[in-house]
Amino acid sequence: MRNVSINQLDDTPRKVVALGTDYSHGHLLPFHTHRRAQLLYGATGVMQVRTSDGNWVVPPQRAVWIPPGVAHEVLMLGVSTRSLYIEPGAVDLGQRCQVISVSPLMRHLLMEAVAAPLMYDRVGRDGALFDLLLHELTRSEVLPLHIPMPAEGKLLSLCQTFLNKPNAHQSPQYWAEQIHISLRTFNRLFRQQTGLSFRQWRQQACVVLALARLAEGEAVTRIALDFGYESPAAFSTMFRRVLGQAPSVWLEAAK
Repeated sequence: MRNVSINQLDDTPRKVVALGTDYSHGHLLPFHTHRRAQLLYGATGVMQVRTSDGNWVVPPQRAVWIPPGVAHEVLMLGVSTRSLYIEPGAVDLGQRCQVISVSPLMRHLLMEAVAAPLMYDRVGRDGALFDLLLHELTRSEVLPLHIPMPAEGKLLSLCQTFLNKPNAHQSPQYWAEQIHISLRTFNRLFRQQTGLSFRQWRQQACVVLALARLAEGEAVTRIALDFGYESPAAFSTMFRRVLGQAPSVWLEAAK
């Protein structure tokens, strides 16, 4: 099904239903929840997902898992989506959102799924297609495209300020001074609140934010300089350390 409201599908007596939707550039889906889990795949464009746990950037040809009942908003940047809405308990990828890889097989299955009738034959070809989709989903690789955020307070404010203007040279000592605590206390608090060291978080935030801009066609040089890196090579080295590939290789794989 394409461009149909999820409310029309939610009570369908099938454990998985598929929906394709095209969004204009810059369309914002405000905070909302689904009774079912959602696999949100962007065939084109970039999605930016936000929950109380943090931010995710979903490059083209990747997907984000959204557990049932999790409030989320999504900014669509030229996106054509293919979504699966999955009954709770049919498959479980965890209680937090996560960006996942999409295999070539899974990509073709998603395209076929949105062409299936709403009341597809559960024991026929379409039923087998959706069963195979769930198997492929459990095999997907989780990608480090999440920026975890502190729950509240001054540390949350500092993280939000950084996301608005990333600076690769900001040090944990500088942040500790901003909230008037020792460096040792800051390092312990930051890991408790985000699950990452400050250095890991800073690098991951820069990579995730850069991916959205790269997918929009911005040059690596411009992004590297905006983020405070001394050269595109220095930025690419950091990018490769986090994702295992250079920016150019990552984007080529998404085409």
